[in-house]
Formats: sequence, C-alpha cells, structure tokens
Amino acid sequence: MTTATMDTSADTLAGRLFESVLGTLDVWSIYVGEQLGLYDHLHRTGAATVPEMAQAVGADGRYVREWAEQQAASGLIMVDDPGADPDRRRFSLPAGHAEVLCDRDSLNYLAPFVRLIVGSGKQIPALLDAYRNGGGVSWEQFGADVRTGQADMNRPWFINALGSEWFPNVPSLHERLEAGARAADVGCGEGWSTIAMAAAYPASTFEGFDIDGPSIEAARRHAADAGVADRVTFTAGDAADLSLEDAFDVVTAFECIHDLPRPVDVLGTMRRIAKPDGRVVVMDEAVPDEFSGPGDEVERLMYGFSLFLCLPDSMSHADSAATGTVFRPEVLRSYATRAGFSGVEVLPIDNDLWRFYELVH
Repeated sequence: MTTATMDTSADTLAGRLFESVLGTLDVWSIYVGEQLGLYDHLHRTGAATVPEMAQAVGADGRYVREWAEQQAASGLIMVDDPGADPDRRRFSLPAGHAEVLCDRDSLNYLAPFVRLIVGSGKQIPALLDAYRNGGGVSWEQFGADVRTGQADMNRPWFINALGSEWFPNVPSLHERLEAGARAADVGCGEGWSTIAMAAAYPASTFEGFDIDGPSIEAARRHAADAGVADRVTFTAGDAADLSLEDAFDVVTAFECIHDLPRPVDVLGTMRRIAKPDGRVVVMDEAVPDEFSGPGDEVERLMYGFSLFLCLPDSMSHADSAATGTVFRPEVLRSYATRAGFSGVEVLPIDNDLWRFYELVH
C-alpha cells in the first residue's frame, strides 16, 4: 500500500482508534486477570462464581465481579447464567482461550505479550522525558514485567521449535550440535534459548551470557528445573568484554543484537570466541528489507517495540548505536562487516517474526 492508496478518511481513522481503545482495555484487563491468577483459577476449576474467585485469589469481591462481567461482555470468558444473582453466576474460561492465557508451553500463549506491553506502558513518563531530552529507559528500569514478559513470550518458540524445526533446517549446524559441540549463547536473557538447545542436543555443552543480573539468576533456576544444569552455565557480564578466543564450535545470539548499545563490539567478540571453523548464528526481526511507508503487521509491531522498549533501552547507554527493533538485513550486514566478518547469509528457517542469519568468517 502506498500513501496514495491509503484510506485517509476521518471515519476510517476514528473507527480504527475506537477499536484500538477497546483492544487496549482488553490488554489491561487481561493483565489484571493474569496478575491476580483469575485465569489460572478458572482453568483449574472449570467454572466459578465471583465469591469463589475472589476468595481463591485473595482479591476484593466487588472488583472481581466488575472484572468478570467485563470479561464476559468482551467475549474473553463465558457466563453460564447471566440472569442469575451476581454472586451466583458461574464464569468459565473456554479451552481455546485457556491455551492463549494459561498454557505456558503453547505457541499461542500470549499472556506474557500483554505483560510486556503493560510493563513498558508503566514507563510512559520516563519515555516522554527521554523523547524530549535524549537518553533512554534502561532494561533494569523497565523491571520484572518486561523482563519476564519477553522471556515467557519467547520460551514456547524456543522449546517447541529450536531443536525440532529451526536448526534441523540447517543440516550442517544441526549435525554439529548432535555430534557434540561447545556452544555460546550471547544475550541469552532468562536462558530459554540456551536451555532449549541443551535439551535438543544432549551431547553438547552450552554457556549463556547476558549483562542483566536478574535474567541470569532466573536462567540458572530455569536450567535446574529443566534438568540441564549439568551441561549449561550462565554468566552475567557484557559479552563485548569476553576474553575467550577460538573457544566455541557454535556461537548464537537470539533477538538481541538490535538491542545492544555496542552491536559491532559484540559481533566482533562473537567472531573472536568462535573457532576458525565455528558457526556464528544470529536470529533477529523479520522486517522488510526497506522502509516503504505503510507496512505489514510485523513491521508495525516492531516499530511499536522500538518506540517503547528497544530503542529507549539501547539509548540509555552512552554512545549507543541506537539501532532500534526494525533491524533490516543491510544494517546487520554493515555491523558484521565492521566486526570483521566476510559475509552474511540468510538461513533457510521460515518464521513470520524472525529471520536467521549465519555470519561468515
């Protein structure tokens, strides 16, 4: 769609904004339901009255009643008998909606997405200050909702697809990890990419690195719970400062290069710590190659992330590259060349949100 073919009528934009406001209210109400444990309670019990829900989650009954009625009015949960006394109505969560809101292993699990968006919204005053005066809002300042939201949102993709779909589409990489390799996962966050690789490739060992201390602490807990702590280690620190050299058969960075204030330095480190025949793989956003004005849903989503999360986080550091979430292939190629790589190849892994690259020595 070009600007010339856009529907620019007032009615169209007004309708779009009205629907967006309704969507925003859904997002806030879903956040409340997740944080209070109301969806999980309905999922466990099958159906419950307002007093039962309030008692089970330790919340005020009048607020729970308003929440339940709003959820039913919005089609998010079901009510068995809307004409009954308010305290006797039984509310339930449809199975399909439970998958989206409660099933932490499903690719359809989007409750963390909501948590991430609400968490970033909490920083609007600080974001406006950064917009006016420069600087940014750090990952630490965004807090637990954003950190866990991103981790829990990406987790199902890593555990369901990384070792069974994504890497098997690159046979030489897959076979190297199957045979037994030493691998580094740069910018690992709460460790789900590292853990997923360890679960898929039991002959290999993995080392995750991230600058965020709380993420590394969570990653260690997750690895222990997943039963892979004997083959996975996590280290807190700036990957750009790693002193290792020619140490790893495989080096990965999943959805993090665009966030980094010093992406060229980190890519240079990834090149240095990989063995001469080592594989260096980067996963980042699958945005169009060029900016063209009106974009598709993925590009709109990535610009939204950039406005309210990734760019402010990056710009909270001095002398930041300020890449932003809309990380087009030519930008990565530029960074990789400056880091000493001879080329960048797009790997044959199909995903609507992410593009996979191999950086060539």
